[in-house]
Amino acid sequence: MTAERSIVIITSDNDRFNVERKVAEKSLLIKNMLKNLLPAEGEEESDDEDQDTIEVPTQNVRSAVMKNILEWCEHYKNTDFPDDDQEDDSKKSAPIDPWDKNFLNVDQEMLYEIILAANYLNIKPLLNAGCKIVAEMIRGKSPEEIRKTFNIVNDFTPEEEAAIRRENEWAEDR
Repeated sequence: MTAERSIVIITSDNDRFNVERKVAEKSLLIKNMLKNLLPAEGEEESDDEDQDTIEVPTQNVRSAVMKNILEWCEHYKNTDFPDDDQEDDSKKSAPIDPWDKNFLNVDQEMLYEIILAANYLNIKPLLNAGCKIVAEMIRGKSPEEIRKTFNIVNDFTPEEEAAIRRENEWAEDR
C-alpha cells in the first residue's frame, strides 16, 4: 500500500494549503473531485501512480478566506453531519453552536466572503451557521436600522416606500 497522497488546495491568489483528506472532504465540492481522482480511503492505489500530490484549484476563494474555511474544517474533521437534502425546520430554528458563533465573530466583509466560499465549496453546515449569524444581525431591527447595519442606501421615494408597506402589510407584526 502506498502512502496517502498530499492534497493541496490552491486559492484564487495562488496560495497553497496542504491539508488532510479528511479536512478537505468537509467540502462536498472537493470531496467529489477527490472521489474522481483518488481511490476511497482504505483502498489501495495502483502502483503506476507517479503523482504524489493532488492539486485542487478554488478560483472563487481568496487565501485569507480559505485559511478561515480550513480552520473550520479542521475543527469539524471528525464530525459527521447528517444529509441536508430534506428541509428540517428544527435545524433552521436550532441555536448556533457556540464555537461557530465565536468563529464567525469577524468583520462583515469576511463573514460575507466565508458565506460565499461555503456556498461555492458546498459546506452546508458552515453556510447555515453564517446565514444564522446574518439573520441574528437583522432580527428585531427596523428597516432603517438594517440599512445602517449593512450600509444600504435607501433609494425609494416616500411614495414607493408607502406602496411597498401597503403590499406587505400582511407580514407586519401587530
